[in-house]
Amino acid sequence: MRYLHTMIRVGDLDKALDFFVNKLGLEELRRNEVPQGRFTLIFLAPPGQPDAQVELTYNWDEKDYGGGRNFGHLAYEVDDIYALCQNLMDKGVTINRPPRDGRMAFVRSPDNISIELLQKGPSLPPAEPWASMGNTGEW
Repeated sequence: MRYLHTMIRVGDLDKALDFFVNKLGLEELRRNEVPQGRFTLIFLAPPGQPDAQVELTYNWDEKDYGGGRNFGHLAYEVDDIYALCQNLMDKGVTINRPPRDGRMAFVRSPDNISIELLQKGPSLPPAEPWASMGNTGEW
């Protein structure tokens, strides 16, 4: 398992970028504009440390995140998403968003922190029982 990033939601993208880039000194590594989903993802990291990323998620229609909803998730890259999810289930962990697509799953810590698990490399082919599973809760 390899740490990938921590995601936070931002209500004002310009202010967030001013803080993280101009004041804190992080560098923009990549940006994904997703018009169909109405959101922008921007990945930042300290200079020379591309493995210490923060993902800024800007949802175009949401401006106010009350009650700590601006913290999103921790993300880890895994060698075999199906094997890891099965191992977690065997240990009593609920898979909130099963890896139906062979690419991504979400679980939660005991303190309700979302953990995103992403398949290393290309997505695995859809496989049962994952392909037919529905979500078991909020990611």
